Amino acid sequence: MPWSEAVTPVRMRRVAVVVPHAALRDTLVRIAEAGCVELDRVEEAVPGPAARRLQRLEGRPEPTPPGTRGVPQAADEAPALALTAPDLDLLERRRSLGLLAGEAQLEERTQGAVLRGEVAALAGWCPAAEVPRVARRLAPAGGALVPLRTPPGTDPPTLLRSAPSASFTPLVTTYGTPPYADFDPSWPAGITYVAMFGIMFGDVGHGALLLGGALALRLGRPRGLARFSRLWPFLAGAGLAAMLAGAAYGEFFGPTGVLPVLWLSPLRSPARLLAAAVVFGAGLLAVANAAGAVNRWREGGPGKALYASSGCAGLLFFLGLGLSAAGLALHRSAAAVLGAALALAGLGLVAVGLYRSTAAGFAGLAETGVRLFDVVVRAATNTVSFARLAAFGLTHAALADLVWRGTTGLAGWGAAGAAGAVVVFVVGTAASLALEALVACVQALRLEFYEIFSRLFETEGRPFRPWHVPSAAADAETEVTGCSPG
Repeated sequence: MPWSEAVTPVRMRRVAVVVPHAALRDTLVRIAEAGCVELDRVEEAVPGPAARRLQRLEGRPEPTPPGTRGVPQAADEAPALALTAPDLDLLERRRSLGLLAGEAQLEERTQGAVLRGEVAALAGWCPAAEVPRVARRLAPAGGALVPLRTPPGTDPPTLLRSAPSASFTPLVTTYGTPPYADFDPSWPAGITYVAMFGIMFGDVGHGALLLGGALALRLGRPRGLARFSRLWPFLAGAGLAAMLAGAAYGEFFGPTGVLPVLWLSPLRSPARLLAAAVVFGAGLLAVANAAGAVNRWREGGPGKALYASSGCAGLLFFLGLGLSAAGLALHRSAAAVLGAALALAGLGLVAVGLYRSTAAGFAGLAETGVRLFDVVVRAATNTVSFARLAAFGLTHAALADLVWRGTTGLAGWGAAGAAGAVVVFVVGTAASLALEALVACVQALRLEFYEIFSRLFETEGRPFRPWHVPSAAADAETEVTGCSPG
């Protein structure tokens, strides 16, 4: 897959389903089986016969047969569609809630059809790569899937790719649905997240335990967590990042001396670690601002990209601020002056963009001033916020050091001391690993959402929700494989 496709949502096509009216039901059943088309819905759909029967059954207490008191009945049935129009009265008498629910959904979609003589048509969205397959599926019923031009001013729904970044996609969807015009940051966000986790959880031994847990999850062990198996690359990445950071710190279940310090020891050089974390964070924010500029261009053209605080203007201000700070720190006056000039130029562009979005006049100037002050404060606080990477890295190292000191202190007191040392090491390592892993997960997520994603996204898109209901015979479901674009 080309990298340009890997970082963009699945390409969508506006489509029309055209079918003879007599074959509308068969065609809709085939669309529901495919699970790849999102049909336009009627805003105020009138409940049909199946929907009314379903409402009566859901509001009617179900008689409990002798010997089954407390056992849940058919209320939990999943929706399904009969291949041919069923007898709704018979379904109601049998309490076939799944089939009635499927028929109710079919009735709702049918209401969205436009009738012209003997022909019915419905509009919707479908992944572009799936259009030929769905069209072939509809052909035996006499239906056709016709690609249409996207209506002006209409944003297609967003579908993030299911592979290979499925493990990282929840990071993005938990924050929100990216607009269709924006790029899909799943891969970059996942890599950034595990890198920040590793900095805060830097220990070769602890990282190896996480890596082992990822391999067990990949193999479906323990079985109770098998439903999370698709997240194993995420856990493996976090473990690998922790091992790399631990090698740089010389940490192996704490400062045991097993590994040499390749870069710095957190407890001996906290100031250097704090400074490095802030510089690392500034680099991430610059990249996020650059990506935000690309998104603003795709959303509203070059004008929006130029003046937005999360676009080129904000990037110029942030880079100028960083250059000026570096010049002052390194005693390079020329770099400091150049950086200040760039920062002022960027801030001026941001001010122009903010003023253009106001009602003008004195009120517009006042609003621009307040929002401009917020831009400056956010740039500083967001950058300093990355110091928490070092702070929690120091906390992790301190806890591991405490466990190791307790272990070595007991080990010299004979057999009883050795046994106590083992208990202290195992229990202390387990407790610190669980606590610090939770803290690192939460703090990395906080930095990802509030510092990085706030620069990438200004608006929220609409998720792609294809209609998928498996077909069934009168009394048994038939398993159907839906689409998996990307």
